[in-house]
Amino acid sequence: MSSRAPLALLLGVLVSGCGGHSPAAPAPPTTPVTAAGVVRGRVPSGDWPQFGYGSQRSGVGPADTGINAGNVRSLRRRTVRVDGVVDGPAIELHAIGVRGRPRDVVVVTTTYGRTIALDAGTGARLWEFVPADIGSYQGGHQVTTASPVADPDRRYVYAASPDGRLHKLAIATGRELRSGHWPVRATLDPTREKLASPATVLGRSLILVTGGYFGDALSYQGHVLRIDRASGRIEAVFNALCSNRRYLLLPASCPASDAAIWGRAGAVVEPGSDNIVLATGNGPFNGATDWGDSVLELSPDLRLLHNWTPVDQAALEHGDADLGSTSPALLPAAGGARLAVQGGKSGKLSLLDLNVLDGTRGPAGRRLGGELQQLPTPGGSELFSAPAVWRRAGRTWVFAADASGTTAYVLGADRRLRAAWSEGTAGTSPVLAGGLLYVYDHPAGRLVIRRPVSGRILAVLAAAPGHWESPIVVGGRVVLPEGGSTADDGSSGTVDIYHLAGR
Repeated sequence: MSSRAPLALLLGVLVSGCGGHSPAAPAPPTTPVTAAGVVRGRVPSGDWPQFGYGSQRSGVGPADTGINAGNVRSLRRRTVRVDGVVDGPAIELHAIGVRGRPRDVVVVTTTYGRTIALDAGTGARLWEFVPADIGSYQGGHQVTTASPVADPDRRYVYAASPDGRLHKLAIATGRELRSGHWPVRATLDPTREKLASPATVLGRSLILVTGGYFGDALSYQGHVLRIDRASGRIEAVFNALCSNRRYLLLPASCPASDAAIWGRAGAVVEPGSDNIVLATGNGPFNGATDWGDSVLELSPDLRLLHNWTPVDQAALEHGDADLGSTSPALLPAAGGARLAVQGGKSGKLSLLDLNVLDGTRGPAGRRLGGELQQLPTPGGSELFSAPAVWRRAGRTWVFAADASGTTAYVLGADRRLRAAWSEGTAGTSPVLAGGLLYVYDHPAGRLVIRRPVSGRILAVLAAAPGHWESPIVVGGRVVLPEGGSTADDGSSGTVDIYHLAGR
């Protein structure tokens, strides 16, 4: 199976910070704080530009967010209503010039492709981009769960829409760039192929992947595209099925179907080499042209280098137990080792050595197995989230959460992971920032904040139930969209901004 199609949550009466359509809503007054100047002076500003904070998708953000164990309980909740369900995380850029003054700007994309910019300090809507063809799919099965990504120049943001296009929008105005090859057509059949995962910045390019929809309606294939950020030109294509074809396929033209690439983190970039690591979902595997249920390492120009395919690949495919329900999590390089953790719907975590993915240094091929270790996911459940990876005092930590629990693993000198602590709180993709661990308990509708080493809870913040949303933490604020997968027609949703006084 590919991804689960987000439904919509019937949202009750909420504190509304914005609404309406394309014209900007009037800005509400800022939160009155007597010592606002003092607070702002000691809370560092910063950016959270893409899923997982960087292209490595570590889930580890700024070392100093202004939020710490001493003040985390003082966070205030600002709830903002938006025109759609946001089934993924936000991004934030600080000090963007909007309408004549600098603002910290939060950007989100809804399931039907509306991309909305909010003033992080007030919740006011600054602009809203609406795809021109939204009327042809709104209310139907075509959706996107890809979160936006900021261009490194901080002038543009890239956002997906359910028609299979990637748009380039001015961060200050929301105006779409329509020149060169922008917007980019990432699939030739958007009714079958979904933009489920966010784009990844790689040098002057973007890496974008495609998946399929709930129910695996034939035909589709997982694609990887390298796109020039300036022109929007597609520079290279890798197809997870019919991989001998180096161009964007019409799905029905390939005799094999599925092998979606739909993990929350999408494509992950290895630091240093700029190689790309990703995981595919259910699909055929022959070790030559079809690469279902496999971890793949690609060169920056999208040439297949190596693969890891579990020994039970055929059973995974037959049992709808996608390996690619999550993306590989890269561990920091140490002692020449390049390790990664791969989850999946089978309830297992596999520790892999990227130097010898299948147990050898040979090229990609038919060999199965080769992992260093396998252990259960936190609750033994299907894993749909992206683990966070943290290096502290010479030790590597991996934090993972599923629908049954949250666990912290520590890598030993023997290159084996062991649980340091574990407990039964569900979660989406964990985030570590400012020395604190944030996990959104999506079934219960709450944000749990812990000390990462001990797992001790410092605060529990009220939220609403959700799906694949996860928090970002920067500049004295925690931003958490909510409501994905349980709402009605996807026409209305909320974003919570938990903030320190004056932020």
